[in-house]
This record gives sequence, C-alpha cells and structure tokens, in this order.
Amino acid sequence: MRLTKKTHACIRLEKDGQTLVIDPGSFSEEDAAVGADIILVTHEHLDHFNEDRLRAALEANPAAGIWTLRSVAEKISAAFPGRVHTVGHGDTFSAAGFDVQVHGELHAVIHPDIPRITNVGYLVDGSVFHPGDALTVPDHPVETLMLPVQAPWNKISEVIDYVREVKPQRAFDIHDALLTDLARPIYDSQIGLLGGAEHDRLAPGETADL
Repeated sequence: MRLTKKTHACIRLEKDGQTLVIDPGSFSEEDAAVGADIILVTHEHLDHFNEDRLRAALEANPAAGIWTLRSVAEKISAAFPGRVHTVGHGDTFSAAGFDVQVHGELHAVIHPDIPRITNVGYLVDGSVFHPGDALTVPDHPVETLMLPVQAPWNKISEVIDYVREVKPQRAFDIHDALLTDLARPIYDSQIGLLGGAEHDRLAPGETADL
C-alpha cells in the first residue's frame, strides 16, 4: 500500500489500482480527493471536511462513495444521494478493496466551555490508523499511525504519550499545517526520542510505501 501525504490532515492510500482518501478538508489541496474510489471523513470541522473537495471527487468518479459519521452525513446526503454511508464506533465495512474498522466517538476536548462534537477514526486494512481529532487508541495492533502533532486540543507530551500507548511500528505526522518550520525540528526530536516508535513526516505530495 502506498501512502501519499496531502496538506494538513488529508492522506491518500493506494492499493491494487484503488484509492482511498481520508479528510480532504479546506486546508488540503483542491484536488486532494480527486481520483478517490472511497472517501472517509472523520468529523465536521472545516480542516477535515470540505464539501467542494468531496463534490470534485464524486463528479470525477461516479462510482466513488463517502463513509462518515452521522453529523457529516446529514450535511451532505442530499447533495450526493445514495453515495453517503453513515458509520459509527465499532462498525466495519469493505469498499474498493479496502477493509475499514471504525474507532472512537468524540472529538478531543478543546476547552471545557466548548461542546464536544462527534469524531471517528479509521483503521484501514488492519494497518493504517487515522484518528481524526482525537487520541483514540484502537483495540487492534497498528502498524502505521497517522499522528496529529499540533492542534488547539493537544500538547506535545500528549502526542508522545499517544504514540507510546498505541505502540505502532511507525508514526507519520498529520494535522501539521499550523506547525511552523521553527517548531518542526523540536517536534521531530522529542517525538522520535521519546515516542518509542519510528517517527517521520512527509511534505505534501511525498509518498511512502507501507
């Protein structure tokens, strides 16, 4: 399986001629989801969910579908009749040759005064886990963890402890569009030294074979 990093929280996974895209949000490229056979959305925040990105993908591929939680499905089902599938924690499904498990229920706490919204993470082919905006630990071994390194709802000690708890073979940075170039070497060093797993980051457009 080939992983391609897109800007911020969006990734593309390619296998056997099929493409799966997770979280093509407003910070990601306009064509981030174009060419996808299956699109997964973790939650409704604009940096993960952008209707224009989804529309471009579904217009480019009439067979493509979207899998997401109810709060997002309610926003877009009318625009894409029959092509939006609602999932929640504990669900499993197969599409376009990918097997997906759904883990998690709530977005991480930003501030106690801000109501929490729903959020799910996706474990693809029992290997690659994208948690969205939460530090969800799936009840399944994870080979490749997509690691949200910087957000209004986390700090680096929590990121490090999350890697330790999940115990992946490797972790790649996501949720990093707001992380400055000055901060990146600090995050790289501390996560790499303390996380207990191989840690790397890809620039938008770069790939890794898993």
